[in-house]
Amino acid sequence: MNSEIGSRFRELLGEGRDLAGEPMSRHTTFRIGGPADHFLVIRSEEELAGILRICREEEESCFILGNGSNLLVSDKGFRGTVIQICKGMNEVRTEGEMLYAQAGALLSGIARTAMGASLTGLEFAGGIPGTLGGAVVMNAGAYGGELKDVLKETVVMTMDGRVLTLPVSALEMTYRNSLVKREGYIVLRAVLALKSGDAREITGIMAELSAKRSGKQPLEFPSAGSTFKRPEGFFAGKLIEEAGLRGYREGGAQVSEKHCGFVINTGNATAHDVAALIKSVQKRVYENSGVKLEPEVKFLGEFEEDVCGS
Repeated sequence: MNSEIGSRFRELLGEGRDLAGEPMSRHTTFRIGGPADHFLVIRSEEELAGILRICREEEESCFILGNGSNLLVSDKGFRGTVIQICKGMNEVRTEGEMLYAQAGALLSGIARTAMGASLTGLEFAGGIPGTLGGAVVMNAGAYGGELKDVLKETVVMTMDGRVLTLPVSALEMTYRNSLVKREGYIVLRAVLALKSGDAREITGIMAELSAKRSGKQPLEFPSAGSTFKRPEGFFAGKLIEEAGLRGYREGGAQVSEKHCGFVINTGNATAHDVAALIKSVQKRVYENSGVKLEPEVKFLGEFEEDVCGS
């Protein structure tokens, strides 16, 4: 662990805001992960720029964390600095049919703000657990809706501290991909273009989608949401079920019996358990159908190559 960089973080942020050795299991929806060398909760874009500058100068690896909703952190943790934005950069406001939000705001909360303002177009996002920043990076979507359908523009920061404003037409947003992801940009904030609607109808749609999620998804267990990307022409969950893997376990990790597209933490799963299970599922599905499943979950930290390779 770099003690010099810790001193520089404290000088920039003040005392008590560099959580050295913070367990990442506290910050992921999987509830899994070893310690990060440094864990910083930032409150502004200026703080973010300062931290990135320090990391560049100290040659420190860094990772931007939102809500940790599609992330598997190694049991060994992360040898570097984790920068969390969802606690301090999460303001949301509406102005007419436009919704302005910072990257750390939860997408589900943004959808509720839109509902409260009688704005339609974001109902699909009501149950998505990630942040707006992650949603822009991955072009988050559900139930036929995608973020690119309502995104007007986003403001990003490059790893060297430059700030860019990019219209949606420049973001090349496709299924679980975008220019932001490929270039490694950090989302700061975004503008969503919605439409005025009927508050009762919007509320009804969101309630209906929420009921669908709770009825079909294993929300009672820690997970990272959908574990695999949707293969073109197929559904990952159906392929996994057809391979005979419903309820299949590796240690404390299990293919959900409720929805085979989810790998869940039954209570004591390690990152190794989850990674090994993912690898086993990939192998069995390929043997059964010839389809290669690609993880939607991101891996952070040190994993055995033969376990987490796709």
